[in-house]
Amino acid sequence: MPHKLTNYNNLTLAIHSTDNSFGFAYRENNNDLSDNFFTKKFEKDLCNNLIVDFTNFITKENLKRIEKISVSIGPANFNASRQIIVLARTLAQQISCSLDSFSSFELMAKRIAVKNNIDFNRNSFWIFKKLKNRGYIAGKYEINFPEKTKTNITIKETIIPRIFEELINKELYYQAEYSDVEDLKELLDLSNKNSSLNSWDKVLPLYPISPIN
Repeated sequence: MPHKLTNYNNLTLAIHSTDNSFGFAYRENNNDLSDNFFTKKFEKDLCNNLIVDFTNFITKENLKRIEKISVSIGPANFNASRQIIVLARTLAQQISCSLDSFSSFELMAKRIAVKNNIDFNRNSFWIFKKLKNRGYIAGKYEINFPEKTKTNITIKETIIPRIFEELINKELYYQAEYSDVEDLKELLDLSNKNSSLNSWDKVLPLYPISPIN
């Protein structure tokens, strides 16, 4: 059931897509217990379905309470990335709110670091995705361990995902692993931690092998 909202609640909205799905989430007043999610596999008419599903997900009243939007910019399915970014940009412009953007690999980086128990001596690693004909898409990530513990770690994207013909030897690599709900949670977390105000017109899809490259 959706979390009950009051007139004083501010919402952060997250919009995300993977290689074969998309999703929305919102959070009230930076309280993760209020998180509400919607995810769906792609259908043929993604453009129309995206708008219909979004309007069914969030009411007009809740839409007015949004103070920040957070969107993933890829790499993922290019068509889906383009459409969710258009949606996010349009909403941010129309309701005059800040728009945060993060790469899809940055969203999964903390989860991958924890899952693979990366130790203190290896504080950086790569996330990669093998392409059929053009090598790899890969991005590099740096881990910060607060006070030498493995709780509340933070991740910095030091190289944004881009095309590589070969992976660099002697580096630490993990394959990209999308997760609809977990990635939406990270979108909300990162956006709530970000105090800067970002303009909608600066947000563009990140996809190294898009049709226009």
